[in-house]
Amino acid sequence: MTSQDTITTGTPAAADAAQTPAMPPTSAAPAVEPDDTVPPPPSAAMHTAIAETADVDADVSTWITKEAGNRRIPYDRARLERSIDRTHAEFPQLDIADYKRSVFGFVERKEAVNADDLTDHLIREAEARVDVTAPEWEFFAARLYLHRLYKRASRNRFYDAEQKYGSYVGLQESLADRNIYSNDILRAYSKEELQEAGRMIDAERDKLFAYNGLYLLATRYLATDHSRAVFELPQERWLTIALYLMQNETRGGRERRMQLVGEAYWALSNLYMTVATPTLQNAGKVGGQLSSCFIDTVDDSLQGIYDSNTDIARVSKGGGGVGAYMGYVRSSGSAIRGVPNSSGGVVPWIKQLNNTAVSVDQLGQRKGAVAVYLDVWHRDIENFLDLRLNNGDQRLRAHDVFTSICIPDLFMEAVERRGDWYLFDPHEVHRIKGWYLQDFFDEKKGDPNGSFRKRYEEVVNDERISRKTVKAIDIFKRIMVSQLETGNPFMFYRDEVNRKNPNKHVGRVYSSNLCTEILQNMSPTKMMQEIISGNQIVTTKQAGDFVVCNLSSVNLGRAVVPQEGQGDLITDVLERLIPIQVRMLDNVIDLNQLPVPQATITNQKYRAIGLGTFGWHHLLAQKGIQWNDKAAEDFSDSLYERINFLTVQASMELAKEKGAYPVFQGSDWHTGAYFRDRDYNSPQWLDLAAQVGVNGMRNGWLMAVAPNMSTAQIAGSTASIDPIYSAFYYEEKKDYRRPVAAPGLSLETWPYYEKGAYKVDQFASVRQNARRQRHVDQAISFNLYVPSTIRASTLLELHMTAWREGIKTTYYVRSNDIDIAECEWCSS
Repeated sequence: MTSQDTITTGTPAAADAAQTPAMPPTSAAPAVEPDDTVPPPPSAAMHTAIAETADVDADVSTWITKEAGNRRIPYDRARLERSIDRTHAEFPQLDIADYKRSVFGFVERKEAVNADDLTDHLIREAEARVDVTAPEWEFFAARLYLHRLYKRASRNRFYDAEQKYGSYVGLQESLADRNIYSNDILRAYSKEELQEAGRMIDAERDKLFAYNGLYLLATRYLATDHSRAVFELPQERWLTIALYLMQNETRGGRERRMQLVGEAYWALSNLYMTVATPTLQNAGKVGGQLSSCFIDTVDDSLQGIYDSNTDIARVSKGGGGVGAYMGYVRSSGSAIRGVPNSSGGVVPWIKQLNNTAVSVDQLGQRKGAVAVYLDVWHRDIENFLDLRLNNGDQRLRAHDVFTSICIPDLFMEAVERRGDWYLFDPHEVHRIKGWYLQDFFDEKKGDPNGSFRKRYEEVVNDERISRKTVKAIDIFKRIMVSQLETGNPFMFYRDEVNRKNPNKHVGRVYSSNLCTEILQNMSPTKMMQEIISGNQIVTTKQAGDFVVCNLSSVNLGRAVVPQEGQGDLITDVLERLIPIQVRMLDNVIDLNQLPVPQATITNQKYRAIGLGTFGWHHLLAQKGIQWNDKAAEDFSDSLYERINFLTVQASMELAKEKGAYPVFQGSDWHTGAYFRDRDYNSPQWLDLAAQVGVNGMRNGWLMAVAPNMSTAQIAGSTASIDPIYSAFYYEEKKDYRRPVAAPGLSLETWPYYEKGAYKVDQFASVRQNARRQRHVDQAISFNLYVPSTIRASTLLELHMTAWREGIKTTYYVRSNDIDIAECEWCSS
C-alpha cells in the first residue's frame, strides 16, 4: 500500500494520547486511525512558502489537519474513496454508495477536518448502518479500527505498517524496559523461543472481531505505555497470555512447552475461549493478580471483623470482587463479654464494608464490589433485607453492597405451607449449644432426619434460647419487594449446595461470591496471638479457607459449531479445547500473586478452577432451537454433560502428570460419590470414575458459569447462559445512538432471537438451568427477567420452582417496565 493510494490521517507517536476524538474511541482510549503512510513533516521554510502562496490555498477547499492543527495536507477525495473501497472489497454484499456520500459530505462541507475526527466518522457511519439485513457493517467498522491500531503500533515500535505486526521479541523488551511488562517471559524463554512464538501470530484472526469487541479489548486490556500510546496488538495479547501461563511447563523439554504455548494461543486467538478479565488484563504485565472473585468468612470478633475488612480492601484494590459471609457475626442486642444488649448486629459492620467498597476504587477504574451473605434464620435478617431500599431510615442503609440470603430447604417448606419461622442470634446459639446452625445441612431433600432440621428443631425447642417468631411467607415477601426494587438479594440454597459439594469431607460451603457461581469450602481466619519481640510485633493467625475463583469460559457460539478442519468438517473443537483450557486454569493457581496470604494457602489446598461458558443464546440461534422449546432443555443437558466429562477427564490426566490436589483422599471424587449422585451410569462415565479413583484429580472443583459480559462482548457472542436483551436495539451515547445487533443476526436467526430476555419464558429458563446444573459442580450466575408489575404469586412460584428443581443459586431479579400484557409466560 503506497501513500498515493491512501488518505493520510496519521499522527506522530508523541501525539497518541493527546488526541480527543469527537466520538468513540474516547479520549481515554489508545487512539488509532485508518491505514496511510504519513509523509515527512514540512520544514519551517515550506510552512512559510505555503502561507505566502495564496493561490495554493485558493485551490484547496478542505484540509486534513493533525498535530492539534499545526500540520495539514490537502484533502483528496479519490484517495479517500480508494481507502474505503479496499475495506469494502472484504464485504462486497454491502451497499456502499450512501456511506460514501455521507463521508464525503462530512469532509467537504468543512474548511478543515481533524484526521482523528474523520476516522471516527468513518467508524460511526459504518456502525450506524448495522441492521438485520446488513450486520456486516459491524465488521466493516472493525477493519477501520484495526488499520488505526496497526498504524499507531508500527509508528511507536518503528516498523512498516504494512506488516501489521512487528517484532514480538522487540515488543517484550520494549515494554519490559518501560516497566509495563514484567520480566517473567523474558526470563523464562530464550530469544529463539520468543521468535518462534512470534511466528505463531496470525493477523488474519484479527478479522474475527466485531467493532464493539475490538474496541473494548483495545481500550481496556491491550498493553500501552504510560502515555496510553499503542504498543501491544490483539494477537500479541493472546500470545503473551499463552506464554505467561505456560512458562513453568518445563516437563518434556522446550519442544513440549512450545507446543502447549501454541495450543493456548490457538484457543485464545480463534476466540474459542476467553480467560477471566483479571488474567486478560494482567498476564505478563507488572503487578496485578489473575483471579476474578474471592470469598471471605467473617469471624465473630472485633479483630476478625476488622481483619476481614482489611483483606477485602486488599482484594478490591487488585480488581477482585468479594463475597463476605456474615452469618457468624452476632445479632443486634446480643451480649458482648457477657453484657446483654451490647451488640449493634451485622448492619454497622456491613456499612463499614460498604464504605470500603466505595473507597477502594481499583485505580480509579471502578468502585470495589462486595456481596454480603446472611442466613435467613439470623435475627438481623429483616434489617438486612432492607439494606438497599431507598425508603426508610438511611442510617440503616448500605446502597453500594449487594445482599444475598442463605436459605435451607426447611425455610422453603415453611413458605410453602405458610408456616412459622424462627430467628436466632448465632452467638447465643453457640454459647448455649456449643455449635452453629450453619455448620449442618440436610443430606437428602425432605429427609425428616436431616442434620440441619434436627439441629434447628433442637434450638427451637430449647427455652433458654431467645427467638423472634415470624411467618416464613412474610420474610419471602420482603425478599421479593427488595428484588423488584433493587435486584437483590441473590438466593443461595445452602442444603443443595452442600449436598453436591465434592469436598464436604473437609469443610462446608456457607455462601457464594459476588456473582453467585463459586461454591467452595469456607472458614474464618482467626487471630491466635500477638507477641512483642524487641521493637517488632509478631502476629500469628490460623488461616481459614479464603476462597479464590480461577475462571475461564468456552465460547459456545464458536466452539460448538461445525469447524473447517484439515480438509474435513469436524463437529466442534471441545475435545481439543478443554484440555488446554484446564491446563491454563491450573497454571493460574501457581502463577497467581494473591493479595491475602490465606487465599494462597486455600488456592494450593484445593486447586479449584471454574471452567464456564458463554454464548448459550447465540448457540441456540445457530442451531435453530427456540428458547422456550423442550429441545433447548434437552440440548442443555447433553451439551453440559459432555463439557463436564471432558473437564473431569482433563483434570484427571493432569493429576497423572502433576499429582492430585492435597485433600483428594476421602473426597466425593475419590469415593465415586460424585458420579453416583449425578446418575453417571454409562460405560464411559463408569470407566472415567474408575480412572479418577486410581489417578486422582488435579482440581478440587472444576466448573462454574460466570456472567462474563465483557469477555463475551470481546469474543462476539452472548453473555453467559442468559437470553439476549433484544435482537436489535439502539444504545444511547452522549452525542449519538449506536445500533446493537445480536451476534450472528440474520433473517435466518431472527426468529430465535425475536423474544428477548423479558419475553422468553422464565420457567423454561429455570428448567434449562436445572438440567445444566446437574453437570456443574459449582454454580451458575443465573438471572431472572421479570416485568416490574409481575404478580407476587408468579414471582414466588419462579423461586419455588428453582428450589424444587435443584438450582443452587440465583443471581439478579432484573425487572423491566414492559406491559404485563406483552409477557405471555407470566400473564397466563
